[in-house]
Amino acid sequence: MANVYYEKDANLSLLKGKTIGIIGYGSQGHAHALNLKDNGVNVVVGLYQGSASWPKAEVAGLRVATVAEVAQQADVIMMLVPDHIQSQVYRDSIQPYMKRGKTLMFAHGFNIHYQQIVPPPDVDVSMVAPKAPGHRMREIFVQGSGVPGLLAIHQDSSGKARENALAYARGVGCTRAGVLDTTFKEETETDLFGEQTVLCGGVTALIKAGFETLVEAGYQPESAYFECCHELKLIVDLIYQGGLGYMRYSISDTAEYGDYSRGPRVIDDHVRQNMKRILEEIQNGSFAREWIAENKAGRPRFNALRQQEAEHPIEEVGKTLRGMMGFLKQA
Repeated sequence: MANVYYEKDANLSLLKGKTIGIIGYGSQGHAHALNLKDNGVNVVVGLYQGSASWPKAEVAGLRVATVAEVAQQADVIMMLVPDHIQSQVYRDSIQPYMKRGKTLMFAHGFNIHYQQIVPPPDVDVSMVAPKAPGHRMREIFVQGSGVPGLLAIHQDSSGKARENALAYARGVGCTRAGVLDTTFKEETETDLFGEQTVLCGGVTALIKAGFETLVEAGYQPESAYFECCHELKLIVDLIYQGGLGYMRYSISDTAEYGDYSRGPRVIDDHVRQNMKRILEEIQNGSFAREWIAENKAGRPRFNALRQQEAEHPIEEVGKTLRGMMGFLKQA
């Protein structure tokens, strides 16, 4: 069992007198910056000149400067721009100012694990990865709680990298819920695997396959949407609340028997073998190389796939049905 850290294990005062530079002000960036600010931490947000987020951060009461200016003045630099631009931002605006004694932090290990960013040996390199989208992280913090997080140390030059990372985790609210020890390797590889095979790739492919199977068999697309997509949230909410057992307790016996007897026929050994191959591609770096090359080439395949998926019939049917559901507009 991994170590789990809570409020009592983290000393927020370690950040006192330090400047925390938050690079980026998107979903994660705004949550980190605002949570730290509310906890009395000195925060400055780093953005490119002309960024649409610049006035948003200022309206929220945050100091804003260019990434290079933030890198110069910050003691702790947290990288919260998208993975595919981090290495360029680091090389252009941060690397020249990574002086001895500073800390470079991440919320995802991709660029360190795949050596797209190689920090100097005399700085601490750590990770605090909240396990929630930024807007949810901020919402929960404002309510007085926090979301769980992961903590990893890649480089401990000061001898205090863990204590300082825990202080940061407390600053953003993660120690209220619990922070688990991990490594950059484990966080990166499990995160990519989960996204590709279950949370995003697996779920969307399963939804579309079910929808297409019903429609091709002559059933109404609206019925197929409700059964294979709309109701998924109800099931996921039950799992989120109490695990697989609580979900199975809450559904009908018919549904539960179908779960046990038919589910393994859909997710069979063939699917497991594909999952293992996907994991191997993550572990050996071939997925990372593919994604890096895709971005360098201007994202031709990514953009084509995005357009193709946007035109899938389930999207049009779903848009129409969601337009009829007034309660969704309030969310």
